[in-house]
Amino acid sequence: MDKAIIKLEEGTTCTAWNYSGHRLAAGSTDGTLFVFDSTDPASSVFSGSSKFKVHESSIVKVVWAPPEYGDVVACICADGSLLLWEEVVEDSELLQWKLCKCFDRISSLVLDVQFGVSQTSLKLVAAYSDGQVKVFELLDPFELKNWQLQAEFQNVIESVSKFGNVSCRSASIAWNPLKGEIQQSSFVLGFDSDTPHLNSSKVWEFDQDHQRWLPVAELALPADKADPVSTVAWAPNIGRPYELIAVATCKEIALWHVGSNPDSDGRLSVEKVAMLSTHDSEVWQMEWDMSGMTLATTGSDGVVRLWQCNLNGVWHEQATLQPTS
Repeated sequence: MDKAIIKLEEGTTCTAWNYSGHRLAAGSTDGTLFVFDSTDPASSVFSGSSKFKVHESSIVKVVWAPPEYGDVVACICADGSLLLWEEVVEDSELLQWKLCKCFDRISSLVLDVQFGVSQTSLKLVAAYSDGQVKVFELLDPFELKNWQLQAEFQNVIESVSKFGNVSCRSASIAWNPLKGEIQQSSFVLGFDSDTPHLNSSKVWEFDQDHQRWLPVAELALPADKADPVSTVAWAPNIGRPYELIAVATCKEIALWHVGSNPDSDGRLSVEKVAMLSTHDSEVWQMEWDMSGMTLATTGSDGVVRLWQCNLNGVWHEQATLQPTS
């Protein structure tokens, strides 16, 4: 019989597991963040350890920072603000959550944010409702309030002027899980916007020699480049000679192989290897397992689907998880 491991509060809008899967952060409509901890990992029992007010507006997304930087979460709120909260030990020797950074914004809203580890520092990439992409770099690993803007650009490959008056409904970012340890940092990004050039998912990689971010691949066929992207997911690589990236649009979930060796123009080879059935409507979220062998997807149909590749290289639906009530 199925057994619930956590009971979430009414009004919960988003959740996120930390790296080890022993902590869960949950945001709510009233701007409160709940943190649940595993009391006994062997029995998968969780209990609430913290509850605190993050913002006056609803929390729409929560993201944990890499574990080597402590217990830190980034919160995107409904008004478009981006906040970093850190669990620290105060003078009383009790663990408390403290606001360590509120990123400035003028008019655009933060749509998505993800952390990435480079060879030298922690980075954070944020996508905004005006089509801008900003990459921030942590100056001091012990001072999570000290961030500087490393780069700002739009999600286009062509060398054109910036698009003005852009309106984006959503964005999705996924870092390469292994890049940054022995290679340059890279991430994939796609938009759902009214500007077709911004929508298609592009892979961005940091050029160490010129100290700038460059688009090295576009994950869309020519006829599909204008399709809005709902979510992207970059698979962990445990020895493949290529990278594996999932891209969900209004039409399908596409799986792409991305080569490792750039051509003379610095571009990476791409190949669309599979098209997975959608969830009858919008795909909300995709997650790879730690081996990069199984893809979990969910959407507005309320169903979770697990996808795997057989020995012949054909992707198929391995399991379907239906809600119990």
